[in-house]
Amino acid sequence: QVQLVESGGGLVQPGGSLRLSCAASGIIFSRYEMGWYRQAPGKQRELVARIVSGGSTNYADSVKGRSTISRDNAKNTVYLQMHSLKPEDTAVYYCNARFSYSVPAYWGQGTQVTVSS
Repeated sequence: QVQLVESGGGLVQPGGSLRLSCAASGIIFSRYEMGWYRQAPGKQRELVARIVSGGSTNYADSVKGRSTISRDNAKNTVYLQMHSLKPEDTAVYYCNARFSYSVPAYWGQGTQVTVSS
């Protein structure tokens, strides 16, 4: 059974930092592209960042320069470090594990990030 368990969300003030973690089980983690997505109220889910098995990364323009995605294959965990957080970063953040674009990806249950003073 595949499980993706996110943690690290919470309430943070504008300009603050947060690190999200996603622990995966039930997959050969090192073979998967891992991603972070987010969904704000009333908006569609959007890609925040992703990291392929080889370590290459890409980011949404909205978080580029403020976020770093990384993975620890020994711990089956992917991280999203976010800095200079803005109120518009407020959303539920979801972890995603994708083996191939021809099969469905796996999703975590999400973790709430709220940026507010």
